[in-house]
Amino acid sequence: MLELTLVVMVVIGGVWAVAVFHLRGADMSAFDRPVGERFSRGDAPGPEIQAVIASLGGIRELLKGVPMRQRNAVLRKYMDGIFADRVLDVSITAVDCAGVPAEWVLAPGADPQRRTLYIHGGAFMMGSPKSHRTLTSRFSELTGGAVLAIDYRLMPEHPRQAGIDDCRGAYRWLLEHGPQGEAPASAVFVAGDSAGGNLTLSLINWVRDQGLRAPDAAVALSPLTDATLSSPSMRANVHSDPMLGPLFGSMARVPQALLLWFGWLQTRIKPNDPLISPLRADLSRLPPVLVQASEVEMLFDDSQRYVNRAQAAGSPVRLQRWNHMVHVWQIFNPELTEAREALAEIGKFLNAAAPPRRVVDSSAALSKDAAVPLSP
Repeated sequence: MLELTLVVMVVIGGVWAVAVFHLRGADMSAFDRPVGERFSRGDAPGPEIQAVIASLGGIRELLKGVPMRQRNAVLRKYMDGIFADRVLDVSITAVDCAGVPAEWVLAPGADPQRRTLYIHGGAFMMGSPKSHRTLTSRFSELTGGAVLAIDYRLMPEHPRQAGIDDCRGAYRWLLEHGPQGEAPASAVFVAGDSAGGNLTLSLINWVRDQGLRAPDAAVALSPLTDATLSSPSMRANVHSDPMLGPLFGSMARVPQALLLWFGWLQTRIKPNDPLISPLRADLSRLPPVLVQASEVEMLFDDSQRYVNRAQAAGSPVRLQRWNHMVHVWQIFNPELTEAREALAEIGKFLNAAAPPRRVVDSSAALSKDAAVPLSP
């Protein structure tokens, strides 16, 4: 009995030691300082966000009685159907970009040489260009350009690295291909939400290190920046996050060492690797980046830590934070006032980072382009 106890203690100690010294990485608590612009419409959630929160309650009902192995398929169908009945004033065209399935989203009058690579969220396991059309259509309107929404490979059918590779290949392709065929881009943006925000921030590091043309600016909405899941809000905001709390709140009860091991086994990449934890990367020499997050969501401190650390490295990275909002509330537009407000801020940010859109004045006899400013 004593020998068995010793063996168990050695195994537990080994698991803990590997997690702490090999998987956890450096302590990032020094970057928990408040930062950024704060947007608030009152001390309590208004009726619009309450309606959004009420609609999210259906997720729990949807998953009742569903076996664990089938939950991912159910959630994928749910995400793709949330906004399926929306009528959007954009054209959508399927395209293959270097082997990655995607769609071009173009608002009326969009300049095909102004291009945004949009990377959807969904915990790396769900989501698609279809599920995020309320966002991609607005990005096309805000930038006056084309949006390439990619359908990158998801887990668990594919390894985590596959999605990363798809983003890299799509970015290279975007630089030289537009909705009308092969042509260089005049302006390039990258944007993503949640898991897509993680991929966005990882991608801009890679672009810099590869010496490729940098995006004029990048936007990350409620991004996961630290795969070690060690930021304080991951546990503190479980009960105030009506979207991620019901889905992932149980992780808050799991010891940190086990979470690190699970993440390592699931992705085959160490959780503290900058590849999947952009917070822990070299954050110098980045393009302008705008991060938006809700103060009550589980990933809030991921955003705050990332922005603090990037600013300390000298990069032009900003945080805008809202109170009472759900995770990636921008997707609930136009019905949510704060979503329209956040998207307007994004429009101002992106259009300040790149030259104004150029359009041909077909009504004039002149053949030269005319530069026109965009309003968000």
